[in-house]
Amino acid sequence: MARPRLLLAGALLLALSAAAFCSAELPDGEDPLIEQVVGGGAEDVDELDESLNAEAYFASFVRRFGKSYRDDAERAHRLGVFKANLRRARRYQRLDPTAVHGVTKFSDLTPAEFRRQFLGLRRSSSRDVPKGSAHEAPILPTDGLPTDFDWREHGAVGPVKDQGSCGSCWSFSTSGALEGAHYLATGKLQVLSEQQMVDCDHECDPSEPRSCDAGCNGGLMTTAFSYLMKAGGLETEKDYPYVGRDSTCKFDKSKIVAQVNNFSVVSVDEDQIAANLVKHGPLAIGINAAYMQTYIGGVSCPYICGRHLDHGVLLVGYGSAGYAPIRFKEKPYWIIKNSWGENWGENGYYKICRGPHAQNKCGVDSMVSTVTAIHTSKD
Repeated sequence: MARPRLLLAGALLLALSAAAFCSAELPDGEDPLIEQVVGGGAEDVDELDESLNAEAYFASFVRRFGKSYRDDAERAHRLGVFKANLRRARRYQRLDPTAVHGVTKFSDLTPAEFRRQFLGLRRSSSRDVPKGSAHEAPILPTDGLPTDFDWREHGAVGPVKDQGSCGSCWSFSTSGALEGAHYLATGKLQVLSEQQMVDCDHECDPSEPRSCDAGCNGGLMTTAFSYLMKAGGLETEKDYPYVGRDSTCKFDKSKIVAQVNNFSVVSVDEDQIAANLVKHGPLAIGINAAYMQTYIGGVSCPYICGRHLDHGVLLVGYGSAGYAPIRFKEKPYWIIKNSWGENWGENGYYKICRGPHAQNKCGVDSMVSTVTAIHTSKD
């Protein structure tokens, strides 16, 4: 019965207006586009208990991730949320069959709690810079691009980090791009500080004064690059360690390691994104994280995914053909470094499809920026 439902989902998707992809606010629950197509109560809870043995899965989940709850009432509540997330993972598996969805360390959080605690990309309508802007990326040649490319194999990507329950994803995306650019310029990988930006960066988008970087309450990578240009640069993580909460700014200019002299915003064009990735190093990007709470592995290519961006991540490479179940054609994909620790996804990484069939899946091509000029003040 899954195939007719998928065909119906595809038909509904084509019928939805473009405005549905860009809703200003999400409700306190499921992504509205997915909710509109698949609904929220497809399976009965008792039937789920019988078929999936949710209690046993929950006990295993608690042990595996070291979860603890303050009392029996809280445990019962989280069990209910866990059951709902099992149902949601099953729906997502049908909508995203080339990936694997299931139990993750976020399976006891509602979608609203997950967004509030582990995302943090602020909304901005100015995703594209005006033509002629100093930050508009020039068009790069795309002839001769490698078929597959991964900056992890070239030493430009630091360790996977964990932002914790702080909406600071934007700072990890920013630091990762600067780490890569610094490596390309010096041959040395420096692990840079996110906490400096969380504590000290209050830069605002000139076109949207209310959209300011605000620590654990969210931010934007482009405004973070602007902050770094004004502040002088970033310290290392060792000198300014991450604590995962808003704190007093302790920035010491004498400890700056890498400076941003300029950054560019790349057009919504996959060839240009690939060319900038290869030339400038890992790229700071935004993505719609609707399917990431339940993601375990594989190439995510959901039939339905909105393009409202809510999470900042780091694009580190791409592949020409990712593994897919035998009944599905292999898909080219982007390789994305996340900031939820190595015990999420594929050792902290996410793959999402690219190519003509993908059509900017989950908005992955919509907000891409790169450090194009840096200055190192010390080695």
